[in-house]
Parts: sequence; structure tokens; C-alpha cells
Amino acid sequence: MDYIINNEETHSVEMTDYPEPVDVLNQGEKRNRQAFTKGEAKEINACLQRIKHIKQSLQSSGEEFTSMDTQDEIPIQNQLCNKGSQKKNHNNKFIEFASAKVLFLFNTFIESQNLLILHPDSYYNKRMLTVEKIGGTSMSQFSDCLNNIIIGNHTQENMYNRIFVVSAYNNVTNWLLEHKKTGESGIYTKFRYNEDYDSALDELYYKLLTINKGFESIGLSQDEANGFIQYRIKQAKTYLYSMHTVIASGYVDKDNIYLAAREILASIGEAHSAWNSVNILNNHGINATFIDLCGFNDNEPLTIDERIHNAFKGIDFNNTICIATGYTKGTEGIMRAFDRGYSEVTFSKIAVDVKADEAIIHKEFHLSSADPNLVGIDKSIPVGRTNFVIADQLADIGMEAIHPKAAKPLELAGINIRIKNTFDPSHPGTLISNDYVSPEPKIEIVSGTNRVLAFEIHDPMMVGEVGYDLRIMEVLKKHNVSYILKSTNANSITMVAWDKPYVHRMLEELRKAVYQLTVKPVAMVCAMGTNIAHPGFLCRAAKALSDKGINIECFCQSLKQINMQFVIEREHYAEAVIALNNMLCNE
Repeated sequence: MDYIINNEETHSVEMTDYPEPVDVLNQGEKRNRQAFTKGEAKEINACLQRIKHIKQSLQSSGEEFTSMDTQDEIPIQNQLCNKGSQKKNHNNKFIEFASAKVLFLFNTFIESQNLLILHPDSYYNKRMLTVEKIGGTSMSQFSDCLNNIIIGNHTQENMYNRIFVVSAYNNVTNWLLEHKKTGESGIYTKFRYNEDYDSALDELYYKLLTINKGFESIGLSQDEANGFIQYRIKQAKTYLYSMHTVIASGYVDKDNIYLAAREILASIGEAHSAWNSVNILNNHGINATFIDLCGFNDNEPLTIDERIHNAFKGIDFNNTICIATGYTKGTEGIMRAFDRGYSEVTFSKIAVDVKADEAIIHKEFHLSSADPNLVGIDKSIPVGRTNFVIADQLADIGMEAIHPKAAKPLELAGINIRIKNTFDPSHPGTLISNDYVSPEPKIEIVSGTNRVLAFEIHDPMMVGEVGYDLRIMEVLKKHNVSYILKSTNANSITMVAWDKPYVHRMLEELRKAVYQLTVKPVAMVCAMGTNIAHPGFLCRAAKALSDKGINIECFCQSLKQINMQFVIEREHYAEAVIALNNMLCNE
């Protein structure tokens, strides 16, 4: 059977003696359309030949080769060996299987009830190793995580070979540090400004006991769970008291002590949720291992990578589910390096260290064409597939599929990321891979933010002056400000940056250094996709905004043509997202 590929030629994937592929090209659903490159088609054919040879080898030695029953539906990548791995068969020969990427593509075209498995040799039915992150909102509804993600339709035979990296329960890190969105003070703020942080920790303890009580019905042992968090908070108090005493002496650099205090406080939330998760799983008869990366009980000067490597060394993933804290202690300081994105960095580093076949992030929504809270669930379409470049674009505007510093190690290691909806477990989610390009031109995601500032530097003498913007960039660098958008004309430069206090401080200095500075609170909406370098998309986007009476204050698109950025007035943000989603993603 022939399939259309990117250059509009066709390449045959021979299916002789194997189940008939699903002809998704003729189903009339454009979003299900897939494409193989020449290399992928070649690799799939090679994979099929290897399966055929194994079948013949087993049959000649009297082994059984059976097909899978419909009720045992398992993705094909879960039925074959880990990518790049080699396993012995009964004749002591080695078989190397195709990559997880090709197996995923291959799975798209195979009827699940006819998938081939090898029996009884368990080597060939081994589950791939995944590292999976569960966010704070999902963790707060751990009953759903238990039923939809961890247990789900897994049997005892395929329960394991999974590592879960967990965030703190919803709002806990906000209480410990400061509110991520509003900036409302947390315990860290009280410590830094010499306020009553001790009483604040006591108040936190009782809040965490209330959270524990909420999980009693699904098997959390109350006395043990309460005892664990009580001891962890007691340890934190001891450390913070010592730090406070050292700061009061006046002999140390306060900033380093404050950063260390921030690390200690941040770790409490993830230790709490990870310990609870292991306890609940064990009480359900599932063998689970608590991987505490917080380093509370040791003083080893390990880097983040070293601590992760040591923690997972020697663990038999076939016989246990590992639950790891999203926080990792390291000499470089994970908060110093990544701040509130640290749990995804831990997740990424674990996946690279254990050479995971796939990295999965469980969220409360699908990665969709637009925010369902704005456009409605019925108008919010799961993306299905995209690439790391689009993930970077999302991160740049604060709508992270994954933290950009967490995505890069996975991208370089060739580990795909899958974004899944905790509350829609049967949906395959969205796969983010390195080289995916949509086989047809389309806008995949409309997103943006209404928390940005546009500032324009105007100077009649700018025209023709080489390096004028160097002076501007030096001020931005001094204040550690990164811009999101930059657009220029003969004597003006417009930039967009986050509406944050440190940006306002930068603008105060910049105003003194340039001829004229105009600052305006704005919103930015973006339309992005892996294949949008075609006529018509910009026209339709501008028309969608124009039809709603929304003026485009500023616009930017690079030569790569993967992201159109529109700067608009803040009050029109939600209306603009809805208009673009309806025009570009739902027609």
C-alpha cells in the first residue's frame, strides 16, 4: 500500500503476510493524515522483515507465534523491545528492533486487534521504559491519577517499567515560595524579610495534613503520612534557623544563603506528594519505590546529574514503579538555574539518564489548538503531533508544553515527548518529536499572553546608524531581560517583554539612554505550526482580527515561518484567541 510523503511522491510499505494497514488517508479526517519519509518507510519495511524472520525462527524450533486478542489492545511500541536494545532469543541470536519513533508511526496504520506478538518468549513482549511527569493540578486529584494513569488498564505483567516524577500538590509551592502568577508572599518571602516564617511553616503543616486527609479514602496511611511531613518540616525549620543565625552574624553573602533557603523550602512540596504516592500504591498491592532526590539526609556535594544517576543506579525497573521527587538537590542549585521550572528539568534529566524510550507529561488538558478555558472544549482540538521548535515557541510566550531547558536534553537525546490529558486516558495525546513536519499546511496552535509590555524606541537619527540597537541590548542584558518580539522600521525599534517589576526597572534606565521611549501594556496572540510557510495564512489571520474590530498594533514573523505574532490591545486578548482559533483551526 502506498502512502503520501512530504515531497508528494509515494513510497510503498510492504505488508505481505501481515495485517492490513488502516487507510487513514481515505477516512476523510484531515487531522489523522500521516506521512512517511523515505528513510522511515525503509525502516518500517526492515522492521517487518525482522519480525518475519523471528516468526520463521520460532516456528522452526517449535515455538508458538500468536496474534493478539482485541481486548488486549496495547500500542505496538509496547510489544516490541526497547528502542536500540538487543535481546537474545532462544537460539542465542540477537535481534535489533526499529526505533520508537518508527514504531509509533507504524502503529498509526495497524488495526489493534490484529497486532502481532511473540509468545511465550517474554523478551519480545517487554514494555518500553517511560519517564512520566504528573503536574500539581493532576496530583491534587490523585484518585484520577491512580485510576487513569498508574493502574488504568495495566495488568501485573505490564504495570512496571515506569518512572513517575511528581510535582507538589496544587498551590503548595505557591505557599512555600510565592504565588507564581500573582506574586503573593509565601514562606520564603517571610524568611527573606525577617518575618515570622516559623509560624508560617506551622500553618503549612496543618494545610498539608488536610491534604493528607483527602487521600485517606484511596489508601493513604494517615499516621505514617502525617509523621513523614512533620519530620520533614522539622528538619527544614532546623536548617532555616541555622541560616537565619548565620545571616544575622553579618559575615556571609546573604544572597547565597537566601538561595539555599529557597531550595530547602521548594523541596518540601515534592517530597510530600512523592512519599504519599508511594504509600498509596504500596497499599494497593503495587510495588513502588520512593526516589527522594531532595538530599535532606546527606551532605554529599553532588551535582544534579550525579544525584539522579546514583539514585537510579541498580534499580530493576521491571519489578517496581519509581516515584521521584520533582525537586533535585545539586551543587549548582536547581532553583538558581531553573527557578520554578525545576520539576520538568528533573523529569528531563531522569529520562536522559535512564535512556527512556519516551517521556510523558500528564496535564489537566490536552495540548490543544487553543486554551479550552477561552474557546470552549468543543472548539479546542488536540494537536496530535508537533515538533520541538513549536514547543520552544510556546515556552517563549509562557504557555509551556515543557520548560525549554528541560526540552533541549530530550531533543538532543532523541527522546520524544508525549503530552497526555490525565482525565482522558484513552486518548494518545500529542507527540513532540524532533523532525516532525505536518504533511499538509495548517495552523496547529493559537496561543499568547495578556501580561506583556510593548516598548518602542524612536530616534530620528537612527536611520542608517550601524549598531544603534546595541545600546538598547546592553541595558536589557544588565537587567537580565529577554524580549519576546522585535520589530523595526527606519527610525523605530519595538520590543515586547513580560510585564514584570524588573522589566519596569530596566525601562526606567532605558528611558534615560534613548531619544524617545513609549511603553504600552499589551497582549500578544500567536498562530503557529510546523508547516505554515504557504500563502493565505497571514491574510486569514489578519481578516479574523479585522472582522472583530481588533487592530494589530505590531506584527512579527521570521523567515522560518512557523509563528505569526500579533500585538494587540490587552482588552481584546480573549476575543482574538477565539477569532484566530475559529478561523485557522476549525474551518
